[in-house]
Amino acid sequence: MSKSILLQTALALPNPDIEALIQGRMIAAMPRMFLNPGRTFALYPADNSNMPLMKPKQMSLFPESGQLELPLVVLDKVSIKAWARCELCQMINDPESLEALSRLTIWKTEALQQILQQRPFIFVAYLRVYLLPQPLEMSVHPSGNFVSLPKSLTVTDSTPVLSESIFAKRRQQLEKLEPPEHPELEELQSALVHLSTTNPKAKQLDAEIKMFLGWSSDKPVKPIKPDLAWIKTIAALGNRTKELDTNKSNYQAGTDFEIVVRDSLEFLGFTIDYAHKGGAGGLDLLCSKPYPLVGECKSGKKIPNDTAVQLLNLGTLRLKDQEILAKATKLIIGPGVPTPQLMDAAKVHNMAIMNPETLEKLVKLQSNYPNSVDLFKLKEYLKPGQSDDEVAKYIEQVEQEIKVRSHILAILKKYHENSGSERASVDALSGAYSMSNPPKKLSREELHEILIELSSPLTGYLGRIKGEDLGRDRFYFLRDLQLDD
Repeated sequence: MSKSILLQTALALPNPDIEALIQGRMIAAMPRMFLNPGRTFALYPADNSNMPLMKPKQMSLFPESGQLELPLVVLDKVSIKAWARCELCQMINDPESLEALSRLTIWKTEALQQILQQRPFIFVAYLRVYLLPQPLEMSVHPSGNFVSLPKSLTVTDSTPVLSESIFAKRRQQLEKLEPPEHPELEELQSALVHLSTTNPKAKQLDAEIKMFLGWSSDKPVKPIKPDLAWIKTIAALGNRTKELDTNKSNYQAGTDFEIVVRDSLEFLGFTIDYAHKGGAGGLDLLCSKPYPLVGECKSGKKIPNDTAVQLLNLGTLRLKDQEILAKATKLIIGPGVPTPQLMDAAKVHNMAIMNPETLEKLVKLQSNYPNSVDLFKLKEYLKPGQSDDEVAKYIEQVEQEIKVRSHILAILKKYHENSGSERASVDALSGAYSMSNPPKKLSREELHEILIELSSPLTGYLGRIKGEDLGRDRFYFLRDLQLDD
């Protein structure tokens, strides 16, 4: 449960330090005075007078002008974006510790050495930082250790920059002055800073590296998807054709619907034969892989019986191979209501009838969870006649399996946090899973199969250390499987 805190003052720190704290790059600050643990305050951005303190690779945080990309200081106003609680304050006067401190912060060793020559101690405050729901603007204040806020500010601890477990790990690392675990990745992340502003793939990689390094919360990183707005038009384009009289209709509306249906099937994984593009006397849909599929797109409020006849005749003329046509999946897609005669014909000739809304749901599933639609399993649900209910069962089944896998990953992550162990056995996870109100009961063997699936290099949700048998396999968490809202 979040706590309410009343803030009346702000600690003045240089802009780069505050930005690094907000980004989770470091958890330390260098106040000019000792801070009592438990003290809370807003973070007031002072001038950039300590820019020379920053290591060269950290300069990529800022444009050449030396200002932040989203300036905390604008003319005579400053923008306060976060507040912090002091968890610990140390006094460092050992020159030999400065290089280790530099490796864990954005500060240069040489600059720290100069500070220690001028002062008897360097105060290093460990700050747990929280974001404000909205930035607070206030007038620029003359420099000093603390600045009075124009009015008391009530905040909560519901939006920490770092989760409790990540902060605890970073705090221990800083207290013991342990070296960074992955300096090469830190260098790579620094190189991605500006590239990530224009390149979606670089932005995604940047976010995942930050999470891996512990520079961001353990909240899942949502994949940055390409523009798939067309998916939301599938049902709408189908419904547009519902009102058309096919003898007097707007030809373009029907064509647009056929195009989006072909795009949909291709997105699901079918190989489209574009030699067949519908039109007068043409077959609307022909897919060759992973199995033959022939289909017709039908406009209007009703889908008449002659649709089945048309599909069989055109399939016979275009394929010129009765054996392939007999084995092919036959699909009619349209917004209208099938006539009783068509339903009878569809059952006789093994034709599935699908509504555009159902097709849109399938494509959304594939978009949210790439490669989740197994076309051979889907084929089993394309029953003769109206198949929307059967396909809906398939979609629900896939979503349930994804929920199970997401739940297993959450259990593994929680196991790491609670036990302090970096690896978990199948037996330990089986016990934790069964006690967690899971979405589906799993045997020890079924759980092991899913763990192996999730540890595949092609999925990469967890890692596996292979043992001599099932009981000796060990698994460790890598990344979340985020469920779509």
